[in-house]
Amino acid sequence: MNKENSSSKVTTPRPTREGQGGGSILENRPALKAEIDRVAEVAGYLWQKGWAERNGGNITVNITQHVDDEIRHMPPISDVLPIGTTLPHLRGCYFYCKGTGRRMRDLARWPMQNGSVIRILDDCASYVIIADEVVMPTSELPSHLAMHNYLIESGSRYKASLHTHPIELVAMSHNKGMLRPGVMTRLLWSMIPETLAFAPLGLGIVPYELPGSVRLAEATLRQIRDYDVVMWEKHGVCAVGQDIMDAFDQVDVLNKAANIYMCAKSMGFTPDGMTDDAMREVQDVFKLPKKRPC
Repeated sequence: MNKENSSSKVTTPRPTREGQGGGSILENRPALKAEIDRVAEVAGYLWQKGWAERNGGNITVNITQHVDDEIRHMPPISDVLPIGTTLPHLRGCYFYCKGTGRRMRDLARWPMQNGSVIRILDDCASYVIIADEVVMPTSELPSHLAMHNYLIESGSRYKASLHTHPIELVAMSHNKGMLRPGVMTRLLWSMIPETLAFAPLGLGIVPYELPGSVRLAEATLRQIRDYDVVMWEKHGVCAVGQDIMDAFDQVDVLNKAANIYMCAKSMGFTPDGMTDDAMREVQDVFKLPKKRPC
């Protein structure tokens, strides 16, 4: 959830990378451009699915692997900005971040006008924007960066974090019985074998907390140690993945299972679901991981 105002109001012109005599940071960097193109593609999917109303949802991607010496020496185009916490494993890292108040439907068409590239400074507690425009990152940036800090600390190769509002999963979170440990995971796994195959860690649960609060961030960080996708009760999900498409795919397959369950219920019956033996067979045959593989 973003509480920021719409970006449609008139503002004073801001400095840009082009305004400092350079083109877009994406120019002549095909690997970095491909990464941002994936972000734009996923943003379009989120809007099309109805998971990103107004400026809802956030995307943050660690792009440090695509950074060259020229980028490292780019001067900032913003003031030094506080993260709000100290994240020691992010020193010198670079991230693409969706902008505050920006809409996914706009990011899908113009990713560098609706997001920005930031550099984490040596104090690990502040950052600067370096490209392409001074688009302020989401107010949920501290939560996203805290997840990336943990991923790096744990040796994970995961580079992307996603927050979105998948309709069927959010609807299921309004049922307290679904929020008991393991209940929603087992139900979703049992709807279709692909859910177990492509979201083998299941779904973590965070009871309702105020959106954007420190409590929500801390609870999410505890769950993300064991799950790639975490359900925020009555709000949405947060997911991590090797890239943004991977994070999206896991949410997509979980929500598909939720939709199958709801379709059966709307037809007047409770679906049987796969048996425990059938699910164990899928896990054994496909050697599915019980913990994050990388």
